Amino acid sequence: MSTTHAPPEGDAKPHNFITQVIDHDLAQGTYAGRQWGGAPGDAAAHQAGMPDPARIRTRFPPEPNGYLHIGHAKSIWLNFSLARQYGGVCHLRFDDTNPEKEEQEYVDSIRETVRWLGWDHHFADDPARPGVKQPHEYFASDYFDFMYRAAEYLIEAGHAYVDEQTAEEMRVNRGDFGTPGVDSPFRSRTPAENLARLREMREGKHADGAMVLRARIDMQSPNINLRDPTLYRIRRATHHNTGDQWCIYPMYTYAHPIEDALEQITHSICTLEFEDQRPFYDWLLARLVEGGLLLAPPPRQYEFGRLNVGHVITSKRKLRQLVEEGHVAGWDDPRMPTLAGLRRRGYTPEALRLFAERSGVTKTGNAWTDYAALDAALRETLDPVAPRAMAVLEPIKLVIENWAEVFGSDGHLEPCHAPAHPHHPEMGERRFMLGKELWIERTDYEETPPKGFFRLYPPRQAADGSITPGNKVRLKYGYVIECLGATKNEAGGASVVRARLLKDTKSGTPGADSVKVKGVITWVGAHDGLPAEVRLYDRLFTEEQPDAGGRDFLSVLNPASLKTAQAVVEPGLGQAQPEERLQFERHGFFIADRREHQPGGRLVFNRVTGLRDSWGK
Repeated sequence: MSTTHAPPEGDAKPHNFITQVIDHDLAQGTYAGRQWGGAPGDAAAHQAGMPDPARIRTRFPPEPNGYLHIGHAKSIWLNFSLARQYGGVCHLRFDDTNPEKEEQEYVDSIRETVRWLGWDHHFADDPARPGVKQPHEYFASDYFDFMYRAAEYLIEAGHAYVDEQTAEEMRVNRGDFGTPGVDSPFRSRTPAENLARLREMREGKHADGAMVLRARIDMQSPNINLRDPTLYRIRRATHHNTGDQWCIYPMYTYAHPIEDALEQITHSICTLEFEDQRPFYDWLLARLVEGGLLLAPPPRQYEFGRLNVGHVITSKRKLRQLVEEGHVAGWDDPRMPTLAGLRRRGYTPEALRLFAERSGVTKTGNAWTDYAALDAALRETLDPVAPRAMAVLEPIKLVIENWAEVFGSDGHLEPCHAPAHPHHPEMGERRFMLGKELWIERTDYEETPPKGFFRLYPPRQAADGSITPGNKVRLKYGYVIECLGATKNEAGGASVVRARLLKDTKSGTPGADSVKVKGVITWVGAHDGLPAEVRLYDRLFTEEQPDAGGRDFLSVLNPASLKTAQAVVEPGLGQAQPEERLQFERHGFFIADRREHQPGGRLVFNRVTGLRDSWGK
């Protein structure tokens, strides 16, 4: 089956404060002089190409230092859908400026996840040539040469200097919210001295941490981010893309605005934690435009409230801790909020896009979204398309004692059929056989039933000595049966339920309504049912905000986040393909796990969510 799920053309177009900004920019012709085309990383080459004032460019810029999580799903949806809405393009850009934490594994995972969500960045329209496809995947490391040239220019223009204070000295001299910063003793060096030092840094003549390149802005600024932020540091580490070519690496806050400008991003959209960084973003681009290194107008940054989901953490450090300490079985554990985990759990791209859209795009940063909203989006998108099947998760055997009397032999098998989907006859039918012995849910039999229990219970003796027959139920898609009781095990519990079949009551026949019953139970034939491991996943944490108030998030791990059932499923599920989603009637939505997670080739199904939210219960 395909792993790419294209957004339907009928997707609603979002309207929010960012679309208002874009509409205004287009109406004012803000980017009317923008020249599309050329090679990213070469400002001069951007003079080629054709102007296209009606287009925008956005970008999704993950750092390849971990797996994408549910919060990224909103950023992916927002950036790519805006580009689609306005006929522009969205770049997938890897902000790979920290080689010590970045790996090719993460690059591959991010690339595949974006495509799985329905956004094929590899072959998007070229804005200058409608209908012509070009790749839109980039790396920050593609621009290392330009970034270094920009650093030398900033030094020559008096906007940067090399600082040889220790890390602790810089921290103290930076001040805090109540204390202004103190100028570095190296701040007054001449451009020639600073340039010589920077080149020594690049040539590897100084130890890691011995010195850094800093912007010269304002050590008295009330915005601490403008107190001469670091631009480059010495870091001897092999980079996944550039190898050992560099021993100095740009800081993210320096690299990111340059990447946006070189790719001619029009609207740089990020979450609110970067709001305080926007003045530096604007300062840096203004200096490089002044020096003729970048084109005007530069990109603008806009911030929106991040997606906070209840019972979830999205800190990469904490997610890594869950993996490395063995609290979960890897980055794609179905309990993880990583998109790889959500995919394996069974969430669909359509549900994640709908969830992201419904969460809204605002400037509010502390709003929380109930996890139940994600499950609701899943049910809404999956219920109309998921084929149905019967599965017994906690099986107990049911024996129909008058089988031979009705059908002539104990070995007779009665054909039954059911729609693959109750509302879509074009999806076909499921066919299976009813026999003398079946598997039913253990909870479908009660020796002493509570009030309102309409499933199987045995005959009962009234106070006057009269006997009330056992309860009657319909075997779904089959016959009505009457309970005769149960064989007990040594502990006194039921081990086999016994019943008799009422002839001429088969579903779909004229006699189906001859006996009225209040209960219908699902079943799987003992002769052809397939054993399957069913993993019942639930929220990973018991508290809505697991790390609120500095709490140790590990202290609120949900001990019931994974339960395993040795189930029996209808025979057609033997052909289920990995990542095929379906609804187990009565139980909820499930997905066939990938082959590598099926021990010994055994069928494994993961529960995505129930038919209704039951967390509060």
